[in-house]
Amino acid sequence: MFLRTSTWKFTETYSDKIDRLKHELETADAIVIGAGAGLSAAAGMHYSGERFERYFSDFRRKYGITDMYSGGFYPFDTLEEYWAWWSRHILINRYEAGVGKPYADLLELVRDRDYFVLTTNVDHQFQLAGFDKKRLFYTQGDYGLWQCSRPCHDKTYDNEEAVRQMAAEQKDMKIPSKLIPRCPFCGAPMNVNLRCDDTFVEDEGWHRAAERYNDFIRRHEKQHVLFLELGVGGNTPVIIKYPFWRMTERNPRAVYTCVNQGEADCPIGIVKRSICIDDDIRAVLELLKENAGKGSQNG
Repeated sequence: MFLRTSTWKFTETYSDKIDRLKHELETADAIVIGAGAGLSAAAGMHYSGERFERYFSDFRRKYGITDMYSGGFYPFDTLEEYWAWWSRHILINRYEAGVGKPYADLLELVRDRDYFVLTTNVDHQFQLAGFDKKRLFYTQGDYGLWQCSRPCHDKTYDNEEAVRQMAAEQKDMKIPSKLIPRCPFCGAPMNVNLRCDDTFVEDEGWHRAAERYNDFIRRHEKQHVLFLELGVGGNTPVIIKYPFWRMTERNPRAVYTCVNQGEADCPIGIVKRSICIDDDIRAVLELLKENAGKGSQNG
């Protein structure tokens, strides 16, 4: 229904929006954070440009790949090439990325609040920043896990040791054949545990996280809830954006916030209970953190 709903561009001043969001962060009974790729981009984890060139210039020259996202779908001829790409991709985006400042700032803002995180990001940044693992639901998988490619069973496996070995031993954009990971049950090649098609494995941990998230929503459905959407674009709006709009519409005490440069709007039906900030997420979180506990921007 939201596809047919007009959106409203806000006319509030920037400082008014920051003040309203600061107030909501301090007074809401519960905060539901919905995080998309824009949050990691704000942390400097860009999949194109200089960062791509630094780590994947050889793949660009040989295969014509122009960014990390599209490279993940490239039809490599061999598993040795496939895992050379993916081991390098996982290493820099999961194991050697460090904690992004926007994630650290966000944790400072919600650390003592009743919060839950729903995210389509797969880079483990929330856990690296120190968010409570039991308050996180990674709906689309995790770079740090892999699964059977068939899949013959619904278990996932930690991959750090194997990924580091692949990255260290690859030559000419190929890993040694002996390092190709295979399913311990059926022998099929493994895949990264990412929701790319209908083979995605929802393991026991995934289902426990889903139950905790659904329970959190049920417990707070009639309370003053802040739905805080950060960096969610139009690729998968049915996971975070549309549910946040719908839950805000149904709960008259809820407030919806969207922080996203170039894509900050909402349906007109919830416009009076929405805060849309068209700005860099990093800058907004820094400002909120700096002003935590202070008076309003307008004095």
